[in-house]
Amino acid sequence: MLTPQDELLCHQLPTTFDHVAQSDLRWTERIVLYGFDTSGKVNVMTGMARYPNRNVVDAYVMVTIDNKQAHVARFSRQLDSGSDSLTSWKVGPFTYEIVEPLRKVRGTLDDNEHGIRMHLDFDGEFEAYEQEPAFFRSRGRVREDARRFYQNGLVSGWLEIDGERIDIDPEKWWFGRDHSWGTRHGGGGGSLPEGTGLQPTEVPDGVLYYMGIFEFDDELVHFAQRETADGQRWHFEGHILPRIDSGAPVLPIIDVEHELTFRDDFRIISGGTFTVIGADRARREFAVTPVTNYWPGIAGYDDYRGYASGVWKGESWSDGFVADLTDTEDLQQVSMLSGTLCRIESEGKVGYGLVEMVFFGRNARYGYQGH
Repeated sequence: MLTPQDELLCHQLPTTFDHVAQSDLRWTERIVLYGFDTSGKVNVMTGMARYPNRNVVDAYVMVTIDNKQAHVARFSRQLDSGSDSLTSWKVGPFTYEIVEPLRKVRGTLDDNEHGIRMHLDFDGEFEAYEQEPAFFRSRGRVREDARRFYQNGLVSGWLEIDGERIDIDPEKWWFGRDHSWGTRHGGGGGSLPEGTGLQPTEVPDGVLYYMGIFEFDDELVHFAQRETADGQRWHFEGHILPRIDSGAPVLPIIDVEHELTFRDDFRIISGGTFTVIGADRARREFAVTPVTNYWPGIAGYDDYRGYASGVWKGESWSDGFVADLTDTEDLQQVSMLSGTLCRIESEGKVGYGLVEMVFFGRNARYGYQGH
């Protein structure tokens, strides 16, 4: 089926843009925008995902207030029933628009029945940069084959919750985005059922995944690592980027060490340090102080309140609710993946950033025996 994107001179397969190269039901293309008021009062996570082999596209907006309540609106529609343009995509009242490629994007949520509205304009202050390729197999099947790019910048606009408007001051907010595509594993559609009769997935006895994106006035520090229960690294990436158009080179990161503390109720950080070793062999320590958290599982990265991203909900569907973030038992359903927005200190400089984490099972480094 022809789509508006087929006008572009960028085909890489002898087929139309409504197809991808494989039929794996987990194949996903996803965009995410996330950030916070550096006082910690408000944070927002929003985005959309396309599942071409499920004929589904869905979107969400999640606004967290005072670490106590998450206001959520979620939307889904049949993928081939839309009238998307070359540079924008709609799911119900949600619109994602590319204003200037790799520089400026926009996310909006217009009037709807769920009491949330939004207008976000994102302008990149650092170059968009690629994730290292992630390709892993398990028991003969592709577990993950995905790519991603990230970008940090300024955000302007507003949020509205039940008629109360929150104006965004670009100078007081930290904001980033990412865009991923490929066969996923884990939250956000990667764990959706693919049918019966499959051998059970291998489950390791422990995993620690963490990603840091730390922004300062003159640089952006990004790293991500996946470790086994005994600390063996099995995926790594890292860069230190200058501000956009500065002409300064990107410095690769070759290793990261961590000395972290964790909350009693969840395995998410309560503080600690990351030590980054650059390709120049210089060591830099980054002290991390959590400011606020968000829980992607509530928005659809996990099965929560009868919905998960990628699940067929009909030609057009939406829901909305307020999640009580003080209800620890309820949050246990979605605690696998967490985002902690932080204050960062390093060598006399103060910045802000994100620590994303998946941490479960045994871990020799921090003394966990399981769970």
